[in-house]
Amino acid sequence: MPPGPPLPPHRFYYLHNFQHALDWVQARHGDLLDEGEQRFLTQFRALPQDARALLVRMVMRRGPWFRAGKLAYEEIPHTGEAAAPLLALGWLCAEQDLSLSELFALHTKRELLQILQGAPLHAAMRKADMLQALADRADLRQPYAAWNPQAAEPVWRVMVGERCERLRLMFFGNLHQGWSEFVLADLGVFRYEAVPLDAASRAFQSRADVDRYLALHACRRALDEGADRAALLQDALACASAHPWLEQRRAKVLLRIGQACERAQDWPLAAQAYTASRFPGARHRHIRVLERMACLHQALALAGQALDAPESEEERQRVARMLPRLRRSLGQGAGARRAALAPAVAALREDVALPEPPGAVEYALRDHWHRADAPVFYVENTLVNALFGLLCWPAVFAPLPGAFFHPFQSGPADLGAPDFVARRRPLFDACLAELEDGRHRATILQRFADRHGTQSPFVAWGALDEGLLALALDCMPPAHLRLFFERLLRDLKGNRTGLPDLVRFWPAERRYELVEVKAPGDKLQDNQIRWLDYCVAQGIPVRVCHVQWRAP
Repeated sequence: MPPGPPLPPHRFYYLHNFQHALDWVQARHGDLLDEGEQRFLTQFRALPQDARALLVRMVMRRGPWFRAGKLAYEEIPHTGEAAAPLLALGWLCAEQDLSLSELFALHTKRELLQILQGAPLHAAMRKADMLQALADRADLRQPYAAWNPQAAEPVWRVMVGERCERLRLMFFGNLHQGWSEFVLADLGVFRYEAVPLDAASRAFQSRADVDRYLALHACRRALDEGADRAALLQDALACASAHPWLEQRRAKVLLRIGQACERAQDWPLAAQAYTASRFPGARHRHIRVLERMACLHQALALAGQALDAPESEEERQRVARMLPRLRRSLGQGAGARRAALAPAVAALREDVALPEPPGAVEYALRDHWHRADAPVFYVENTLVNALFGLLCWPAVFAPLPGAFFHPFQSGPADLGAPDFVARRRPLFDACLAELEDGRHRATILQRFADRHGTQSPFVAWGALDEGLLALALDCMPPAHLRLFFERLLRDLKGNRTGLPDLVRFWPAERRYELVEVKAPGDKLQDNQIRWLDYCVAQGIPVRVCHVQWRAP
């Protein structure tokens, strides 16, 4: 991030950060701002420092309603004076109507009993019961002064919340990150890779794309709140964009709408949503819905298309399970019934009897096997992902267009895009080439030291240390690491999980083994089966250990 203005006294750190973000947005998205937004940026900078600080404090808190007496900050000694310019601009308002539920959110139960004297309320009631007792006033909206004529303090509503939300979106490229990112980075809680960012590094190329993002966000939130699914489907269908990562986001919202329709057993609407979605997983769900609708020929045809060109190993696995059932339903015969597990995977089973532990079964088996000359670690998905992330760090954090928009990204924005690997294939090939001549060991260990604690989508720093990495690099052949990494690259989202729980090392023999652990009654999950299939096919040492509890 380019250097900002000199740091002010620490008590105004949040104001400095907010202004820095506004300057960033103006510099990179200035052509996407309307007249009102440009005016906001200009007027905000011209405000007295205390007024600016008060607004930022309010924007960073849950609102939009605030009691003046609750806005007590050491660095803003006179809240009323600080609010005056904001009220004059209309950025705060004391006359807006508020509902009964909003009034309840502002006050304690004791205060409400004073404010609502004469209402059928009593001290033994909970706030929720009090609100329910006043259900006849649920639709009433009036200024705060009408609700509480005896109030000793004003109540203000922030009127520029949506504008600040839009500016936050344009800075971060998402709405799940907030202004606290600056603080966490300043305090060293989070560290981010320093990716070069130029004036063209921005999330949105048009104002319409910002509008579409906000519309999709509102659609997803309304879905979670139980809004009409048919209306939401139409809203999502209307948000089509030429921007690939926005289309990916829209496809995910369509998938979620389809799932909500499935839960409600609205099969036709679910089919519409899945048909429109290109998000991974939509097609096999569409097949399932067509089967529910008794559209068996359509379901079989779509299953055939999926098997001919599967989007992932997961889809191939799921559709292969559906196909015999569809054929039987159509009277075509399903052929021989498939075994739950391939014989090679079933042959990996080993049974071990242990005393029932107080904790997780994985730790119990680890401790049972662990020896100084044959250490065992509970790593699950963390070890292989970390080795991959450290070796391929330059490819993952390459400053390609559409990947990085601001200094607080833990990974590229297009990580889930279908062309993520293809766009970086030469970079990944260069990283994997280090496995051929042994350079990978020094690279991974040095990068672990240099980047330790830096946010990464593949490295869980708390789950490993240099000793574990060194053991893995000594005992896991480079050829096996390449096999792991190539499978990850085939489907980064789907193949980052499902790896076996334990890794066993025999340092003197420079060998290792992966072990999937199952407690009594547990079954292998689909993603675990896919990894086991792959390991068996590629000659990677692996086993499945079913633990039985031994009587005391």
